[in-house]
Parts: sequence; structure tokens; C-alpha cells
Amino acid sequence: MLDQKDRPIFIGADDATSQVMTSLEAAEYLKMHVKTVCRLAKEGKIPAKKVGSEWRFLRSVLDHWLTETVV
Repeated sequence: MLDQKDRPIFIGADDATSQVMTSLEAAEYLKMHVKTVCRLAKEGKIPAKKVGSEWRFLRSVLDHWLTETVV
């Protein structure tokens, strides 16, 4: 059984595309270094929200961003 801190966070649905990710999780998902992801978020080049001192990313928004950026 997963502890509460180990469970993924979902917004609005039980759909994996709505998963909220930390900067580390987003970096792993994007195959980038975590410092690069944080720098891009700070510069406004990648969609993210700052929660306290940490960045949060929505998987569905990152997927859309990748589609728009790559094409």
C-alpha cells in the first residue's frame, strides 16, 4: 500500500493526463535535468506554477507544450 506522500495527485479526474508533477517528476518525464526544468519554468519557457518554493507541472499541459514546441 502506498503512503499518502507516494500517491500521485490528480485534479478533476482519475485520468493520468491530469497528474500534477513535481519538478523532479517533470524532469524525468521530459528526459531533462531537473535544474533545466526549473530554469525553463522560472524563465516562463515551460508551463508551470510555483507553489511555495517549489514548481508544479500538469502532465496534460506539458504534453500540449511539447506538441506546440516540437511542431
